[in-house]
Amino acid sequence: MDRQAPTTLVSQEGTTRLEFNRFNDLPFVAHGIFTRVGGFSTAPFDSLNVGLSAGDSRETVLKNRQLISRTLGGGTPVYLNQVHSDTVLALKKDDTGNLPAMAGDRVADAVVTDIPGLALVIQVADCQAVILVDPVKRVVANIHSGWKGSVSNIIARTMDTMEGTFGSSPGDILAGIGPSLGPCCAEFVNYRAEIPEHLWHYKDGNDHFDFWRISRDQLQEQGVNAWNIVQAEICTRCSPDTYFSYRHEKVTGRFASVIKII
Repeated sequence: MDRQAPTTLVSQEGTTRLEFNRFNDLPFVAHGIFTRVGGFSTAPFDSLNVGLSAGDSRETVLKNRQLISRTLGGGTPVYLNQVHSDTVLALKKDDTGNLPAMAGDRVADAVVTDIPGLALVIQVADCQAVILVDPVKRVVANIHSGWKGSVSNIIARTMDTMEGTFGSSPGDILAGIGPSLGPCCAEFVNYRAEIPEHLWHYKDGNDHFDFWRISRDQLQEQGVNAWNIVQAEICTRCSPDTYFSYRHEKVTGRFASVIKII
């Protein structure tokens, strides 16, 4: 494995997942951002679709979810009912008696835990999945941040939860920003109505926004060190054969970003 590169592609059981090499240096976590390759779904959801609300059959989606869980060593998957909110779900060791309820589709767009064996899953198809790891407190988080998440700064809400609920220090946290809509393709022609003015300086002359840079800046504003932030730098709209992209295909699946404490 090339430790100088920020990411590595791992193939297993016909699936392919992107891993952040900084995270692979931590023996207590397993993670991966899975491509669309290697599942059971047929077009237009081919083939590793984990989204139940995209239009794919429930039976097939559940088979895809089981495959992903198996490749990361099992555990209890935690899927969210993602609604582009700034709601953060905190799952603490003290709450282990409620785990069956926690494993359902809870309404939230970020989840934080210190419980070993919980696989936190974010589903995306252009939005950013932002993974956070605190190697000192042994806390992990997974965030769904689309443009609405950037506007509401769900990253800050998640960081606040890590600090306030789990005692994390921002200077200890590692962050990984997954494949998502890049500045080459994030065009917002109605940005004056959709995006607040304080974010307009992230726009180029063609109404394209750099949401990757917004997320990096939001992380640093919360105290995450710049050298602890890793970015895949893969635009999903430019890579539709590898990642699901709503902007490219409209009717499509969702790929999975997963982080788990072993």
